[in-house]
Amino acid sequence: MSSEEENKAVVIRYVDAFNRGDLQALRGLLADDAEIQGVMGKGLFEKVEPVWRQLIEGYGMQLRIEELVAEGRIVAARYTETGTFTRPAFGHEPTGKSYELVAMEFFEIEGGKIKRRWGARDSASQLRQLGVPAA
Repeated sequence: MSSEEENKAVVIRYVDAFNRGDLQALRGLLADDAEIQGVMGKGLFEKVEPVWRQLIEGYGMQLRIEELVAEGRIVAARYTETGTFTRPAFGHEPTGKSYELVAMEFFEIEGGKIKRRWGARDSASQLRQLGVPAA
């Protein structure tokens, strides 16, 4: 297996763990000093874990890989992201509404671990579809 294919496999395991809501498995895929960047800022796992927990538990967020492209240590992923707001999250009560949008993430893989992850999604569309007022 080429290094690009091995790096894609790390991202596939990341998506699988995210979709299962397995934050422990997600942590295990990250380098100790992995930097995670997204629409809510950046930080180490300890900073983003509460955000991810609310996305998983509150919004029921699921990622479906539409495309993975790898070059060297970088893997780009395009997803269809879906979810339904069924539990309190981000200071709001659940609406029971669902959402679907396109999301993208880029990963830098080093030694079989995610060293950096950048995420981009249309969170305004997500909130609108879920019936959550914009802050």
